[in-house]
Amino acid sequence: MRDAVGLKQPFVLSASIGPRGDGYDPGEVMTWQEAQAYHSFQTDLFAQTEADLVTAMTITNAPEAIGIARAASDAKMPAVISFTVETDGRLPTGQPLGEAIMETDFESGATPAYYMINCAHPTHFAHVLEAGGSWLSRLKGLRTNASKCSHAELDDAEALDDGNPNELGLESAALRRLIPGLTVLGGCCGTDHRHIEAIAKAAA
Repeated sequence: MRDAVGLKQPFVLSASIGPRGDGYDPGEVMTWQEAQAYHSFQTDLFAQTEADLVTAMTITNAPEAIGIARAASDAKMPAVISFTVETDGRLPTGQPLGEAIMETDFESGATPAYYMINCAHPTHFAHVLEAGGSWLSRLKGLRTNASKCSHAELDDAEALDDGNPNELGLESAALRRLIPGLTVLGGCCGTDHRHIEAIAKAAA
């Protein structure tokens, strides 16, 4: 696969994993044991491919994150856990982001390579990052939404809200001062090449 692409510089192949249910609604939360059993099928398959790691996107609750981390560890695959947050900066379960990261690390033996936030606008969680905490050292990536709308509003929307690409670029790049180890920047809902270009330019 790498040879077919033909890029000279090294790059990482990430295999994507989603939540069991709705990425906006945790629904009936599994135990971490149930989540590990559920996600192990996919992590075991990815371990047989050229993928370097698995990235779990839009995770709504800590037990599922723990289960994914443990399943990936058993498959000897590095894992990235990306939580989503509501407009108040908390997970859809109501749990604070930092608490969810620390719980996942504790229950999984800190096996995730790092954590991310995705499917949220910077204005939804910037105040959480500003409050600080030791858990910030485990946060390495952001994939932000173009829209400032809540998950519920996005679900009900009849048209795509692509926000303001330049504004998103500046807001995303500004978060680098709050996250010392931030190295992965990208876009989620409503973003396209314009947003990614703006983020890249602002971050540079």
